[in-house]
Amino acid sequence: MKLLMFCLLVASVFAKEIPSVSMTQNSCQIDGQEVEYTTKTGTYTLKNEKDEPQAEIFFIAYTRNGEDQAERPITFCFNGGPGSSSIWLHMGALGPRKIVTDDLKPEIPPYKYMNNSHSILDVTDLVFIDPVSTGYSRPAKDVTAKQFHGIDEDIQSIAEFIRLYVTRNGRWKSPKYVAGESYGSTRAAGLVNFLQDRFYMNFNGLILISSALNFRTFDVTSDGNDLPFQTYLPTYSALAWYHQKLPAHLQGLPLNDVVERSKTFALGAYRQALAYGHTLSDDEKEAMTEQLSNFTGLNIQLIQKHHLRILPETFFNEILKDPKQRIGRMDGRVVGFQAPPMQSLYTDPSTDSIACSFTAAFNDYVRCELKWEKDERYGVLENVFPWNCLRKELYGYPATDQDLACAMMRNPKLRAMVACGYYDLATPFFAAEYVINHLNVDASLRKNVTMSYYPAGHMMFLHLPSLAKLKQNIAAFITERD
Repeated sequence: MKLLMFCLLVASVFAKEIPSVSMTQNSCQIDGQEVEYTTKTGTYTLKNEKDEPQAEIFFIAYTRNGEDQAERPITFCFNGGPGSSSIWLHMGALGPRKIVTDDLKPEIPPYKYMNNSHSILDVTDLVFIDPVSTGYSRPAKDVTAKQFHGIDEDIQSIAEFIRLYVTRNGRWKSPKYVAGESYGSTRAAGLVNFLQDRFYMNFNGLILISSALNFRTFDVTSDGNDLPFQTYLPTYSALAWYHQKLPAHLQGLPLNDVVERSKTFALGAYRQALAYGHTLSDDEKEAMTEQLSNFTGLNIQLIQKHHLRILPETFFNEILKDPKQRIGRMDGRVVGFQAPPMQSLYTDPSTDSIACSFTAAFNDYVRCELKWEKDERYGVLENVFPWNCLRKELYGYPATDQDLACAMMRNPKLRAMVACGYYDLATPFFAAEYVINHLNVDASLRKNVTMSYYPAGHMMFLHLPSLAKLKQNIAAFITERD
């Protein structure tokens, strides 16, 4: 009997071992200033109309102590994928702790994290959200993850989490922002519009990092879509300049000048040549091939082989002109090895160089400093496909640029900041420009969108000078309210 009672006692202890929310008190130094804050780490349960659990959403929230929460801004943050946890923005850019990295150099154990002097916690409270199937977020028992895997499904679940968080933590009156990177920007634009429409919750602004609001602008997989070949070109030029592969008359120019010339060419002569297709004359094709070679650093024979249409994969495999080396997709500054012959292994040296350090340091941080202990694997990058990209009002491409336009028209105070890396081969900066330049809003609202550029890749915050500039730009964006 005593043994049975002991076993029941142990079972009850373990059943209560992991609370739904863990709270800790911490501090950090930001721009030389001591910032004390409270951290909440845990999960909220999403329920349906029948009050049945549907999913557990994992989050980490930082709230600065001693502030009036009615006046204090709050920013909801996430990464993209789809299938990515929020680890990258959390411990690479915005949070109070930062993974120790050396920009382009891969790290080896022991991995470490440190105080983030460029955190934005001094100007806004932060809530980092892991969508269902990422991080520690999971569907409820007997609920399939599929019902969360899609553009609208994902938006609706994150919106419900935000409603819960705002309600439970008394933040309805707070100025509100959303920060999303990559597919997170796709989510952010749709999310803000949905929250306004469903819950009458207005937002002050969106922070769109490495923006992907309309996949038509960079999806090269669809026949007949020539737009991505134009929007990628200035990124090719920037990277050819970085790796010193441009002809002398361009290589000697500053990066900004090279980019501007490439953009002019992409929207002008190159666009016209692509529109002619196979009816382009031999002389015109020869002239166009030579100009493309000048702006990309690629050889003429390769450009001819691809009929003037250079795929990103072709560029990052060929720009170094070394069969053993290639550049990164997320950050084209990074150089790595090609996959061995006859191997289907896909590698991206710019992701390989940081994934292990972020994962290891985060797992240590969440258990040791935040006191959240869970034996489940923290899903950093998960396979959530098939992803439902179909929407009633859209045909052909995943997109939420019209959601952003609608949200701005309904809330003329809504502003957006778009941050782009010059060396990003995943979401090219010129594609983001194209979307913003074609945003279907009244002319008076166009000033509400600002763009900023950084000499780095998709995660420009890994480049410390760019992180410092990003912090300044976000802080100014949040504090410069009407």
